[in-house]
Amino acid sequence: MASGPKLVLVTRKTALEELLERHTTVSRARFAIEQAGGEFEPYQAAHDTYHAALDRIRASLPREQRVQQVDRSFLPNFLFGDDDIVMVVGQDGLVVNAAKYLRSQPVIAVNPDPSRIDGVLLPFSVGTARLGLARVLAGTATCEHVTMAEARLNDGQSILAVNDLFVGARTHISARYRIGYRGASEDQSSSGILVSTGAGSTGWLRSVYTAVAEIAAALGCREAERLREEYRFDRQARELVFAVREPFVSRTSQASIVFGRIGEDETLTVESKMPGHGVIFGDGVEEDYLEFNSGAIATIGVAARTLRLVCSSEVLPVRDDESHRSTKPAAMPVQALTDERR
Repeated sequence: MASGPKLVLVTRKTALEELLERHTTVSRARFAIEQAGGEFEPYQAAHDTYHAALDRIRASLPREQRVQQVDRSFLPNFLFGDDDIVMVVGQDGLVVNAAKYLRSQPVIAVNPDPSRIDGVLLPFSVGTARLGLARVLAGTATCEHVTMAEARLNDGQSILAVNDLFVGARTHISARYRIGYRGASEDQSSSGILVSTGAGSTGWLRSVYTAVAEIAAALGCREAERLREEYRFDRQARELVFAVREPFVSRTSQASIVFGRIGEDETLTVESKMPGHGVIFGDGVEEDYLEFNSGAIATIGVAARTLRLVCSSEVLPVRDDESHRSTKPAAMPVQALTDERR
């Protein structure tokens, strides 16, 4: 009889499967793609590779292992058990998706297709997935505790992010709010506020640094090169970085609080001045948002919860029994992580 922790296998639909939801059959999907001037074969090849990987992983698991598979679309309503072990098979963004619904469950992240997927958050291959599970079951696994960001509203709602939070307007209109940081506050009008974790520091935050660096270089600033290179920080570091996007100075708006670090014991407060269209969303998923309109106050800081990412033997992380407050350099470089772009 099967016993011990349950393995939750988190998967997602392939691009071909999503096409079939619209076009019903493979032949119709092929026709639609080729009529638009595209190539159908890459969709089929990626689909075949992904499902072959899933078949190999399932076949490699111990016979007595309890397994439950859940698609990404069901994650918001899926109840993870405290003793569950989670195995994510897909793109880096799938790990990000799953992390928001976990507490302290270990995550074995598997790259099913290294030729197409960068795998920054996917230390395991299809061939080593079983080894990761064996180590977790034996209590010998090492883990990274990846820092997450959290925004809490004054009505009790909250949202988590592995990469970054965005606070602003849902459309291209200016976001209006009052920002508070380290005892200072001011009214602002901008394109929104980006709050990044270390895991997301090479994504959206990097684009902010790049823009500033290029402007500085054009103005002859000698610090431009340093700005281009110093965007990254450790994804286990218990801190966040915020940047105000395109702040506008007027009679009613200022721009002196536009960048800063939020330590573990600090917060950034933002009070909405927007009658409508205000939002807070995480990790580039605009469909999953909190309304942020007049009267709403957001308190943003380092989340108590972390992504407990099981590491392969090639990675030298902080051991699971060590403090996750460590701010030592990450064991492997981090690149841009978004929900749909990987």
